[in-house]
Amino acid sequence: MAIVRAVSEVGIKEDSELTSPSCGEAGASLLSGIGVHAEYTADDVDAPGEGPGEYPFTRGIHRDMYRGRTWTMRQFAGFGSARDTNRRFHYLLAQGQQGLSTAFDMPTLMGYDPDSPRSLGEVGREGVSVATIDDLDLLFEGIDLGAVTTSMTVNCTAPILLAMYVALADRRGIPRARLGGTLQNDMLKEFIAQKEWISPPAPSMRLVTDVIEFCSNELPRWNPVSISGYHIREAGATAVQELAFTLADGIGYVQAAVDRGLDPEVFGPRLSFFFNVHNDFLQEIAKIRAARRMWASIMRDRFGASSDRACLMRTHAQTSGVSLTAQQPLNNVARVALQALAAVLAGVQSLHTNSLDETLALPSEEAATVALRTQQIIAEETGVAATVDPFGGSYAMEAMTDAMESEANAIIERIDQAGGILAAVEAGYPQQEIAESAWKFQKAMERGEYVTVGVNAYSGESAGSPVETLDLGSEVEKNQVERVIATRASRDASRAASALAELGQAARSERNMMPPMVEAVDACCSIGEISDIFRCEFGVYSDPAWT
Repeated sequence: MAIVRAVSEVGIKEDSELTSPSCGEAGASLLSGIGVHAEYTADDVDAPGEGPGEYPFTRGIHRDMYRGRTWTMRQFAGFGSARDTNRRFHYLLAQGQQGLSTAFDMPTLMGYDPDSPRSLGEVGREGVSVATIDDLDLLFEGIDLGAVTTSMTVNCTAPILLAMYVALADRRGIPRARLGGTLQNDMLKEFIAQKEWISPPAPSMRLVTDVIEFCSNELPRWNPVSISGYHIREAGATAVQELAFTLADGIGYVQAAVDRGLDPEVFGPRLSFFFNVHNDFLQEIAKIRAARRMWASIMRDRFGASSDRACLMRTHAQTSGVSLTAQQPLNNVARVALQALAAVLAGVQSLHTNSLDETLALPSEEAATVALRTQQIIAEETGVAATVDPFGGSYAMEAMTDAMESEANAIIERIDQAGGILAAVEAGYPQQEIAESAWKFQKAMERGEYVTVGVNAYSGESAGSPVETLDLGSEVEKNQVERVIATRASRDASRAASALAELGQAARSERNMMPPMVEAVDACCSIGEISDIFRCEFGVYSDPAWT
C-alpha cells in the first residue's frame, strides 16, 4: 500500500478547507476540489493563443463546431426484453434522436445468463437482457447497422457484445468497415468506481487491448474504448479527480496498445472519452476544456503522436444522475437543462440528458421525451450553438481551466511516480481518494454547507412522487429464461462446444481473443458460457475492501 501512503500526503484538501461553493470566495468547491474566487482579472490568466480546431484544442476540436453539425443526441435506453427496448429505440429515433445508446441489465453486464441463480430478480430490471446473438438480432430489428451509430455501455463483457454486433452484421451482409459506434470497454474505471468486473485488472486490460487491436484491423469507424470519468464522478469524485483519473486511465490504455506494437496514429483517433456534467456550471465547462488540452499534450509529448487527429479528444457527456433527487422530482428538469447547457458550451460531440424520474425507476416514455426535448430546445431555441467556445478568453473561464489542468496533472504525476494507473488501481489509491471525497461531500450536505433544493433546503411539505414511473412485470424474466434455454437446445451443439474450446485455447495463448469470440457468438454460445471461459482461464476478481 506504499502508493496510497505516498499520494495521500499530497491528496485532497482537509475537511476544514472545503466550504460551500455558494460561499467559497477563497475555499475549494466541494464539486471540483479547486478554489473559487469572487472576481477574476487579467492577472489570473495567460491569454489563450489558439483558436477553435487548433492544437491543443482547448476551444474545441472543430473550427466551426456546431455551426457545421450539432452534437449527437444520444439518449441511453434499455429495459426489459430485446423487443421492449427495440420499440423504445424506434420511438426515440422517430422523436429526433440521432444515435442509439444501449443500457444492459446487470446479468448481461456481469456475464450471467438469465437462467443463472445469480440473475434471479435482475433480468431486464436496469437495462435490456441480452444473452445470445438471437437477443441482439431482436434488439436491432428494423435498424440498419450500417447506417446508425450505436453506443454500448458495457465493460467486462464488452468484447462479447462487440463480437455479437459484428457477427450480426456479418449475418445481415453489412461490411464491417461500415459499422460505426462506441464500446465503453473501460475496465480500469470499473475497478476504480463502478465495480462490475469478472477477472483481475491485468487480464481485463489484455481484453481491452484485444478489442483495440481488433477494431484497428477490422472496424475503422468503431471507437473501441470510451474512457469514462462519468462513473468515477458518480461514485463521489470531485471534478479534478474525475479529470485526473480518467486521463490516467487513458494513458494506461494507450501504453498497453503501444506495448502490443500498435500505432497511436492508427488507434489514437478512435479513442473517445465520456465525462459527467454536474451542477457547478462554470467549472464543469472548464473541466472539459482542460481535458482536451491535457489529452492533446499527452498524446503528442508522451506517445509521440504527430497528427492532430491522434491528439484531439472527442467526448460524450451525460448529465449527472447522482445530482437528481427523488424529492420534488420535477426540479430535475431544471438541473438537467443547466447541466446540458454546460456540456454544450464546453463543446462535447454527443450528449445524453437524464430523465426526471431516474431516481425512482427506469425512465418512462414521457420522461425520456422531455429529456430529449431539453437538448433540442438548447440546440434550436437558445442560440448558444451559433458561437464556438463563447467563454473563450473569459478571465474566470480561462483561470478555472488552468486550475483544473494544474491540479489534475499533479495527481497524474503522482500516479506515474508510483508505477502507473494499473499499479495505482491494484493498490486501491483512486478508490480510497474517491471514497474520502464522497464522505466529505455527504458530511457537508448533512451540515447544510452544500444546498440541494428540495432536499436540505426549500423542501416545503411535499412528499412522495408526483410522477408516474415505468413498471416492469415479472414476465420479462420468465420469458428471457425460456429464450436462452431454447437457444441452447436448438443450436449446433458440436459447433458451440468447438468454438468454446477454441476460445479457451486463445485465452491461454497470446492470440487476440476477438476472432474466436465472434465465431463463438455466431455459434449461439451465450454470454454466460463465454464469461465462464474468462472466469476459468483468468480467475475471478474480488474487491480488496471485502477480502
